[in-house]
Amino acid sequence: MSVQVYGCNHVAIEVGDIEQAVAFYRDVFGLEKLDEGEGDAFFKLGEHQFLAMFERKDMPRDASARHFGILVRDEAQIAEVRGKLTTKYGIELIEGFRCDFRDPWGNRIQVVDLHDESLIWLLPYREVKTAGVTFGSGCS
Repeated sequence: MSVQVYGCNHVAIEVGDIEQAVAFYRDVFGLEKLDEGEGDAFFKLGEHQFLAMFERKDMPRDASARHFGILVRDEAQIAEVRGKLTTKYGIELIEGFRCDFRDPWGNRIQVVDLHDESLIWLLPYREVKTAGVTFGSGCS
């Protein structure tokens, strides 16, 4: 029998201050918090995935290319995220990308939208169908 993978259940990141991280991710992305405990928090990412955060005091900033992507509705939402990051938080975007940045703890995040043609594999997902997304390649 072969293994059947259905997707990614969660992504886990470390942050230096869990309360600040909760406020930051709620503000920038409007994430719904599912649960929290002593030094951790969990946020809903889409319909079936979640983001787990774990507090690690005095953690060094990550400078690697490791990252995960957050999928938003459209270019207007990417622009909203860019505006909050650069104006409110003074975070510099990573050059050469539409919306890549490092959060205040060094975690690299890439923000993409549903209209990115490289995401055509998303078409079967109910969330995409509900959003009424069409791709430049003529698919709908």
